Amino acid sequence: MLVLILAYLGGILTIASPCILPVLPFVFARSDQSFLRSGLPLLAGMALTFTLVATLAAVGGGWVVAANQYGRWLALVLMALFGITLLFPRVADRVMHPLVSAGNRLTEKLSGGQQPRIGSSFLLGIATGLLWAPCAGPILGLVLTGAALQGANVGSTLLLLAYAAGAATSLALALLIGGKVFSAMKRSLGAGEWIRRGLGGAMLVGVVAIAMGLDTGVLAQLSTASTGGFEQKLVDHFTDKGNKVVNDVPNATKVQQASDTTPQLEDDGPMPSLDGAVQWLNSPPLNAAALRGKVVLVDFWTYSCINCLRALPYVKAWADKYRDQGLVVIGVHSPEFAFERDIGNVTREAKKLGVDYPIAIDNDYRIWRAFENQYWPAHYFIDAKGHIRYEHFGEGEYDQSEKVIQQLLREAGAKNVNTSISQVQGQGVEEAASGQGDTSPETYLGYMRAENFASGNATGDAPADYHVPATLKPNEWGLDGRWTIGPENISLDKAGGRIVYQFHARDLHLVLGPGKEGKPIHFKVLLDGKAPGAMHGTDVAADGSGTVTDQRLYQLIRQSDNAGSHTFSIEFSDAGVSAYAFTFG
Repeated sequence: MLVLILAYLGGILTIASPCILPVLPFVFARSDQSFLRSGLPLLAGMALTFTLVATLAAVGGGWVVAANQYGRWLALVLMALFGITLLFPRVADRVMHPLVSAGNRLTEKLSGGQQPRIGSSFLLGIATGLLWAPCAGPILGLVLTGAALQGANVGSTLLLLAYAAGAATSLALALLIGGKVFSAMKRSLGAGEWIRRGLGGAMLVGVVAIAMGLDTGVLAQLSTASTGGFEQKLVDHFTDKGNKVVNDVPNATKVQQASDTTPQLEDDGPMPSLDGAVQWLNSPPLNAAALRGKVVLVDFWTYSCINCLRALPYVKAWADKYRDQGLVVIGVHSPEFAFERDIGNVTREAKKLGVDYPIAIDNDYRIWRAFENQYWPAHYFIDAKGHIRYEHFGEGEYDQSEKVIQQLLREAGAKNVNTSISQVQGQGVEEAASGQGDTSPETYLGYMRAENFASGNATGDAPADYHVPATLKPNEWGLDGRWTIGPENISLDKAGGRIVYQFHARDLHLVLGPGKEGKPIHFKVLLDGKAPGAMHGTDVAADGSGTVTDQRLYQLIRQSDNAGSHTFSIEFSDAGVSAYAFTFG
């Protein structure tokens, strides 16, 4: 209930955000009509369409995003038609009869003279809702990401509907007040014709603004009226101090330190079902009956997660060391990015990483939700009776985790359990983090979670030219060239584009994907304007050259020390590359 209230309050705040400005002309076009027969159906149509599109976007993947873009363009055409009929009803009726004629009849209803029809207002609201759907602040980001993790259910839809209802409430109040103002103007000044034409012009300006991406770009960046900061404070206040963050799925950046104490084992109840896996790798499907009598380690991971990769050498070592004594390790692969849903990608990367134990493909997050999990990586230790006895989230405390395995094996009756602690040294991207305290934070590049972008205002879902400023502040990043910034990644539209980041860390990684149909993309890395030399990563040569061949995490910089801040840049000689997130170590 608290989250529903939070979503509703966030929706109410929408009226004070520049993000809503392109929609207002379409709402106020009916300000002098009956609210019950005109304004209310329009707002209901907007709320319904917004909820439907946002729900699909949260759970449907990239194809829904593409479909919504087509819907936006169809809606833009419809709104442009309404604007033309408001400005030039006679011309429009002659040129585009009968379609414009129908629009003209709607226009006449907008300017009075006839009793407005509920159905036409509702349809206009549905069209406006398609334009409003991409307008999202931190509150809506919280709702959408939570819905994506929880799957398509009534709760997710109710959260989105609460947000839409809040926005509709504030618009309804503005419409009621605005209606009185507009009526007074028409009575005293006889300005009905000019108001009609002004509304038509405002509609066309709104259409142009939305077509250019100003509704999600420039307008969203204006600080004079933006409510994003206040919305974010609401998010921070009502969430559990970062432990259950929904709007920015935690990548388990907390690293727990090693301890010599013996862990305390408790009984947290039976292990949840593994039936939600869409497929299994390296094993037939496993269930509680098949695992009875075995000690089980369930490892939630995803193959482009740097924290998961740094924990992986320990998990592999335990699987090999204790397999013959009754330990079963199960890797539950719950994807973070869309490309990690591709089972072919998971199969290939698991083989390259040397993961030979069973992998449950959790593309629908059913196992994730069954465990009520929050993190990558997350380790759940299950005893031979099928009960969860210990949990660990994030990196570190590997000695503690191994002691838990040994204890559970002894409880299960295993003889001569090896009590030594495995000495593990990860290589390449699997090497442990440097441990310094001021490492640059994980940085997402798609507009849904992007931070510290320094190349001006981002134009969402449309190609645009960007330039890196002369200087970057610590942890800022920028773009050079023509790029399209999408919800979870950026893609290069013209060869020669660059990404620049001012970072502080020993290691720099970047999640990248090749061009269409897997076309390799060549790149050049520079560190402080020079070839990295001995400080190149495992996916880069000493001269800075490299190639993007797969959708995965690439290690681009591995320094010999952690001293100072550095300027990293990567230039791509081919168009089509996709970049998702920077991570550091």
